[in-house]
Amino acid sequence: MDLVIGPLDLSAHVDEALAVQAVAFGLGSDEVAVRRQIVLRHMTYPGARALGAKAGADLVGFVYGMPNDRTHWWSTVVEPYLRSNGHDHWLDDSFVITELHVHPAFQNRGLGRSLITTITDSAAEPRSILSAIDTDSPARALYRSLGYQDLARQVLFPSAPKPYAVMGAPLPLRRG
Repeated sequence: MDLVIGPLDLSAHVDEALAVQAVAFGLGSDEVAVRRQIVLRHMTYPGARALGAKAGADLVGFVYGMPNDRTHWWSTVVEPYLRSNGHDHWLDDSFVITELHVHPAFQNRGLGRSLITTITDSAAEPRSILSAIDTDSPARALYRSLGYQDLARQVLFPSAPKPYAVMGAPLPLRRG
């Protein structure tokens, strides 16, 4: 089946996207309900945009992000960790990858790589930042292959059971 990546009206397709995230990330219905409100709020922010990967009519992956704003919740949580490592300047002039998820049945086909490189290719900012669970995982390996480096590790988000790493990369991302 052909996989097609293109613009996604995430507000209109939030439930489809969160169904992918729930399977990929192992989320329960309560967590999905919380994230639904977060996604809908994020999509009202200036410059927020999303891409989707479809297999036929089915959404099988998505990415969304926006120009970073130091007043947003995520930035206020990660800023002390970045500052302690001398990297808080990464919060300025950066495009933040807020979420990137691919349904497990469609992973290892280059979809995550295509989604993140396509969305950052149109970013006006000179760099990109994101956070990922701080373990050696396929996601972190992907980010490293694209040029992302650890800016802070063992970042604790309220209510998150595992620590995260904040990673940053100059744009455009590496293709190899």
